[in-house]
Amino acid sequence: MNKKKPTGLGKGIEALFQDNTVDTSKENVVEIKVSQIKPNPYQPRHRFDQKALEDLALSIKNSGVFQPIIVRQPDPEVAAYQLLTGERRLRASKIAQQKLIPAIIRDVNEEQMMEIAVLENLQREDLTTLEEAEAYNMLMTRLDLTQAQVAQRLGKSRPYIANYLRILGLPPEVKEMLEDHKLSMGQARTLLSVNRKPELIKLARKAVAESMTVRQLEQAAAKINGQNGTKKKRVQRKSPFVRASEGQLQEKFGTPVSIVNSTRKKGKGKIEIEYLSTADLNRILALLDVDLD
Repeated sequence: MNKKKPTGLGKGIEALFQDNTVDTSKENVVEIKVSQIKPNPYQPRHRFDQKALEDLALSIKNSGVFQPIIVRQPDPEVAAYQLLTGERRLRASKIAQQKLIPAIIRDVNEEQMMEIAVLENLQREDLTTLEEAEAYNMLMTRLDLTQAQVAQRLGKSRPYIANYLRILGLPPEVKEMLEDHKLSMGQARTLLSVNRKPELIKLARKAVAESMTVRQLEQAAAKINGQNGTKKKRVQRKSPFVRASEGQLQEKFGTPVSIVNSTRKKGKGKIEIEYLSTADLNRILALLDVDLD
């Protein structure tokens, strides 16, 4: 996998991306055919309010599009533009059967296009919890970044990014509950502490049915895991060297890493590297130069 030198989002991003709060009147706005615009392949947002789109379509039909969309230079192979920002306006224009739409054309590379797609939605808080987690995972896997690098480029803390990435390890049924806003981020994180998948799903259903709080979920999860206070698992104390080594490995692989010393034989142990999805596993294997093809 080719390494890409990180380029902080804060450096020059204003010249590449401007949202509705920024004046674009000084830029050249052109009318381009709606049929010539391809969707942004890195758009992290999957769900759009159909009623809101129809309302916007009616407004566009009556008054036009006031804020131009932003597109990437045409693809030379298909002579089509790629959308950078303005997904809702483009979708609504299609519903309104508009043939033309005002646009600003910018020259950006693939990496910048991906970052802009994620940043725009994060700034407007348009993403669901799961979409946000998938967006961070996409940046890590496509741009070969660590959690720390993603956090730095998006102005987040590394634990914040790590907590969202862990959500991707939930079973599909539980992810759907999260996507439908039946579970909160706090509840989802608590459910991840349940060791067995069938028990996790069962507890998630119960949490939704009984409107359990995070505290109630924590107690239920501890009981399921046999950690109800009557028996506590002995915690292995780690030396400063081991903790420092874990930190360096976590930075390298961009995921939680644990070094566990053997309790039976001195000098032996194991290194556990956590992965959150098949794509994340492939990313880690690539860092280890493991080729399964």
